[in-house]
Amino acid sequence: MHLLQTDKLTRAYGGVLAVNEVDFSAQEGLITGLIGPNGAGKTTLFNNMTGLDVPSSGKVYFKGKDITGYPSHKIARLGIARTFQNIRLFKEMSVIENIMIGRHFMTGKDPHKGRFLNMLNSYFSMKEEEELMLENAHNWLNFFDMGNLANEDAKNLPYGRQRELEIARALASNPKILFLDEPAAGMNPQETEHLMDTIRKIRDTDVTVVLIEHDMKLVMSICDNITVLNYGQKIAQGTPHEIKKNPLVIEAYLGKEE
Repeated sequence: MHLLQTDKLTRAYGGVLAVNEVDFSAQEGLITGLIGPNGAGKTTLFNNMTGLDVPSSGKVYFKGKDITGYPSHKIARLGIARTFQNIRLFKEMSVIENIMIGRHFMTGKDPHKGRFLNMLNSYFSMKEEEELMLENAHNWLNFFDMGNLANEDAKNLPYGRQRELEIARALASNPKILFLDEPAAGMNPQETEHLMDTIRKIRDTDVTVVLIEHDMKLVMSICDNITVLNYGQKIAQGTPHEIKKNPLVIEAYLGKEE
C-alpha cells in the first residue's frame, strides 16, 4: 500500500522547473530512497510533500487523502515528520527538552469543545500532558541509547549524536512516515554505520522512512526502493539492484561518453 504519493508534482520558480511532473510513492513499512545529483530537485520535492512549499501543479496524497498545499503544522498533525540537511536543534536547551518540543504541538485544546471548556480542560490537563510528554521523550532517548544525556545541553553533544537527537525529536510526534534529508551528512564511517542500524530500527517500529542521501553505500544497503531524479525529472525507480544497473542513472552520475 502506498502511504504517500505524488501525482505529476511540479514546482516552478519563475522559468525554472525545479521539479517537473514527478510521480513519487513511498510504500508503507519500507525504506524509500530519493537520490540524484546536486540540484536534481530532491529537497524541493521533500518540501512540497511536507508543507514547507506549495506545488505549482500536481497533487500530494497521504493515505489516499489529497493534502496538496496543506501547511507544515497540519501535515505534521496527520503523521508526517521530517529532519533537515542542516541540524536545527535548540542548542541552548537540554536533550530532553529538545525531544519534548517535538511532541508539544500534539497537545492543547480540543477543537470540538467550547472556549470555556477548553480553558478548564487546559488548566486541569496541563500537568498530565507534561508528564506524558516527558515519558514519551525518555522512551525515545532510551531508543537512541541516550538516556544518560537527558540533561546535557544539545550543543555539547558530538555531531553524530546531534543528528540522532534531531531524528528523536521528529519521532516524538509519533509519525506514520519520517522524511530524513541527508541524515548521514558530515558523519564519519562509524557514525554512518550506526545510523544505518538506527534507521532499520525505526522502520521496525512501523514507521515508514523516506530519505535523501548522497552516501550510496548507505542508500544501497538499507533502501527497499529507490527513486532517482535528474534536472527535476524522475529518471528511474526500482530496487537497489535495478538502480545500480540503470543506464540513465549511470549517465546522470558519471556522464555520457562523447
